[in-house]
Amino acid sequence: MMDATGSADGRIAGYDFGTSASARSPLTFEELSHLEQTVGWTRDDEQLMRKHAELFRSKAEEMVGSWRAVIGAQPHLSQWFVGAEGMPDEEYKARVKPRFVQWVVDVATRPHDRAWLDYQEEIGLRHTPAKKNRTDGRHTPPLVPMRYLLGFVPVVTDVRGFLSAGIANAAELEAVQRAWTKAVHLHVTLWCRAYAREGLW
Repeated sequence: MMDATGSADGRIAGYDFGTSASARSPLTFEELSHLEQTVGWTRDDEQLMRKHAELFRSKAEEMVGSWRAVIGAQPHLSQWFVGAEGMPDEEYKARVKPRFVQWVVDVATRPHDRAWLDYQEEIGLRHTPAKKNRTDGRHTPPLVPMRYLLGFVPVVTDVRGFLSAGIANAAELEAVQRAWTKAVHLHVTLWCRAYAREGLW
C-alpha cells in the first residue's frame, strides 16, 4: 500500500534527483549563467528564497493542491492524467503529486549545480514521449504539449496569497514574489529544451 509519497516505504517514488537514473543535461554552466542573467536571477534572489525555505516547505502541498485544481477543472489539461480506459488514472496522479510538492521545495532550496541542472532535463523529458509514463509504468497520453508548460506559468508564479501570512513586510513579500517568478521562468525554460530540435533551443 502506498502512502502520500506514492511509495511503500515513504520515499518519493520516481524522485531521481542526484541519482544515476536522472537524465544528463547537455548545458554548460556558462550557458546556464547566461540564462540566469537573462531572467534576472541573482545571488540576492537565491539567498531570499533560502531565507524563506521553511515557509515554502510548509505551503508547498497547499500550492500544488491549488494548481492541480486548475488542471482538474480544464479537460484539455486534465487529459494528460487519463489512463488507457478513458478514466483519470488515480495512481498516476498520486505518484506525481509528491514530486510536484518536492519541486516547490527544490526551487526554494537547491543550488543551481550539476545535479539540479540534470534534473531539470529529466523533468522536461518526463513531459515528452521520451520519458512520460516510463517512471511510473502508466499508460496516460505520452505528451504534454510544450504550449501548456508555457501557458501554465502564470498559474504557478503568483504565490503572494500563500506566503503573505508568513512574510509581514510588504516589500520583502514582493521581493520573494519576484524571485519565485524568475525561478519558475528559469525552470520552465530549461524543461523546454527537451522539446526543441538540436541547435534550436
